[in-house]
Amino acid sequence: MNINQLIFRNFKKNVKNYYLYVFALMFSAALYFAFVTLQYDPALDATKGSIKGGAAVRAASVLLVAIVSIFLLYANTIFIKRRSKEIGLFQLIGMTKTRIFRILTVENFMLYFASLIVGILIGFSFSKVIIMILFKITDTKGIAKLHFSEKALIQTLIVFGVIYLLIMTMNYLFIKRQTILALFRVTSSTEGKTKKISILEIIIGILGIIFIASGYYISAKLFDGSFTSMNALSIAMVSILASVILGTYLFYKGSVRFLLNLMRKSKKGYLSINDVLSLSSIMFRMKSNALLLTVITTVSALAIGLLCLSYISYYSAEKSAEDYVPNNFSINSPKDAASFKNALNQKKIAYTEKKIDVIQVKANVKNILENNLEGPMVDSSAMIFSVVSEKSVSGVNVAQNETLFTGYNDMLQRVNSFKDSGEIELKGKKEVIPQKYIGLNRKFLLSTYFTSGMPTVIVDDSVFNELEKDADPSIQKESSVYTGIDISKEDDLPKANQLFGEMKFSDDSLNDSRIEMVKSQKQTMGLVMFIVAFLGLAFLITSGCILYFKQMDESEGEKPNYTILRKLGFTEKDLLTGIKIKQLFNFGIPLIVGLLHSYFAVQSGWFLFGTELWTPMIIVMIIYTALYSIFGILSVLYYKKIIKAAL
Repeated sequence: MNINQLIFRNFKKNVKNYYLYVFALMFSAALYFAFVTLQYDPALDATKGSIKGGAAVRAASVLLVAIVSIFLLYANTIFIKRRSKEIGLFQLIGMTKTRIFRILTVENFMLYFASLIVGILIGFSFSKVIIMILFKITDTKGIAKLHFSEKALIQTLIVFGVIYLLIMTMNYLFIKRQTILALFRVTSSTEGKTKKISILEIIIGILGIIFIASGYYISAKLFDGSFTSMNALSIAMVSILASVILGTYLFYKGSVRFLLNLMRKSKKGYLSINDVLSLSSIMFRMKSNALLLTVITTVSALAIGLLCLSYISYYSAEKSAEDYVPNNFSINSPKDAASFKNALNQKKIAYTEKKIDVIQVKANVKNILENNLEGPMVDSSAMIFSVVSEKSVSGVNVAQNETLFTGYNDMLQRVNSFKDSGEIELKGKKEVIPQKYIGLNRKFLLSTYFTSGMPTVIVDDSVFNELEKDADPSIQKESSVYTGIDISKEDDLPKANQLFGEMKFSDDSLNDSRIEMVKSQKQTMGLVMFIVAFLGLAFLITSGCILYFKQMDESEGEKPNYTILRKLGFTEKDLLTGIKIKQLFNFGIPLIVGLLHSYFAVQSGWFLFGTELWTPMIIVMIIYTALYSIFGILSVLYYKKIIKAAL
């Protein structure tokens, strides 16, 4: 038999053992090619001005390369170890390490590039669907077509060619460093099992839980006024990151074993077959996989957290736009308002108008702030507010010495939380008017052009006139009149919005359309959400596959144990129940820890991104959990096959 025949027969024999490796290659190639195709798709080029797709996709493709590379290199590590005995046999019959490497290289070449071509074809087939999803999410008007990009093909071949060279280098170093004896022991080596947990492991376990809990505690306090300067806030954020990551590592290194050991001790030595197959196995496995599980958990938490935040912003687009633009159209220039009303009248579009006179006033609000944030950028004794008269607001009546604030959201309440009552001072250019603060309403009256995100101050008409006469010209806006226009019939709103877009205003920055603001936010955050979801899906599948590959590796090593247990009289059902519990821990612990990390991260700063928290976050977490659970189910099915073949 010559070497070519040996390569062919060896390749044919090992194809069935490489089905997951082939899947990993095909999936990675399809994912990367479909994503990179977006860079060069003409349909996306036509909308780059509105969604800035090209630059974002290019940046994300670099991260995708890193994810795919790590995944393929890790998958190759597992499968080259599974062939270690075969490599050892080749050396025993007299083959040199160079010749063995040549055989593996040719086999890998055929397998790798055949899978790569199939993956590219699959990615090409789904590229149109992907761009259709992108257009739908970003509400972009465009025609998605099935477009094959030669540039995307060349880029994919170059990237995967480099990965192939890295894999071959890894294989060469593996063969070069291993002795014949070591090759026969690679798959059979296991972690040393100490019967008694040490004091050091108990300390590590407790520290892991303490570090994670402290990170969660600091994150809950991040924006509640506990940190009153940017330096303190920055230190707190770094502390959260460091304590949670270190705590996660220590959790897998000692906490899991420590907690499971407590569970085992509570049974007082009476362990069932399910306990032996699940708890005992996990106690000794998770410690050795601590670094891998820490990376998977941390990146999973990052992916879930970013996806939650982007979806919160996307989901809250309408509500946020209502806060920023209280009416269908906010026009802050009287001249532009007159022009727009004339255009609406010409098109016979019915509307209602609201006009409010506005002045800017400095106020001393020290006594009513829960979070007294002092610093070079914040002076609570001279904060600038928009002030309006009670006559401009229907349903509001305040006394001459009373002031009502209106217009706040969750972000404002976290950053500058106002009390229910107190004393304030309204400062004119020369005079200071003391007022009794009587509360804060939710409703927004003015656009952000006037408020800059702060509440609007409602005062008695006589106080307003007094402040208007004594107004400080240095802090006044270019316009002093807010005009809000609402379209009477909802069916006329798109026509009115088109008309608004065609108007030639004196200064476009003074005017806003709520529809356009919703569209702009959905386009921006929709693109972010699409990219984060794509990368999150890539990491979800790659990390799920890595854990699955680990379970495959462990199941092969545990096969003799199952043979013994079957001979002792345990049925397949008995063993499978323990395996299900084991997989629940193996996949469930990293999932639950990742979800907890992301929950506390999102909880600490979600209000900076939108107005809705629970619905977007729950949807993202449920979808992630469902997809992640698939790999746990696949692992159980693989174990079922191993148990069946044990006898």
